[in-house]
Amino acid sequence: MHPVVHTLIIGVISYLVLIVIIRLSGKRTLSKWNAFDFVVTIALGSTLSTALVSTEVSLAQSITAFILIVALQFVITFSSVRSSWVKNLVKSQPTLLFFQGQFREETMAQERVVEAEVLAAIRENGIADVEAVHAVVLETDGSFSVIPGAGNSDSALDGVAGIPSSKG
Repeated sequence: MHPVVHTLIIGVISYLVLIVIIRLSGKRTLSKWNAFDFVVTIALGSTLSTALVSTEVSLAQSITAFILIVALQFVITFSSVRSSWVKNLVKSQPTLLFFQGQFREETMAQERVVEAEVLAAIRENGIADVEAVHAVVLETDGSFSVIPGAGNSDSALDGVAGIPSSKG
């Protein structure tokens, strides 16, 4: 078979199979990225690329690789819901960067976040005064959550690294 014809046939079939596999695997496969999701996505892309350009890799091998990668991702996410050890291995913890009017300089340095990025996140949330911000959290996917105003409870900050033990 001519290499271009091989690429066309294998490409279309692999692409369609990959879409079906991802749809069957559930929303978690396409969630916001953390390091684990990044690895899975790169592995799927690399497998698709190899299927498209390599005449030495069969369609069956490519489909098996897709299924294996998604199955491993399912096993890891299934396990992380049931085991804190697995959860801690594959997913980082959200981190408090700004709390009750104070930048948490040491934490920001550890996370390689500068004050300008925290201020940008505050502005992106339509807040002009840092005094109107209760907390800014660096989420596990690298995004910032800005919690406006000081409420009566810090319950939304449960599980965030760096939250003071005496809340309030």
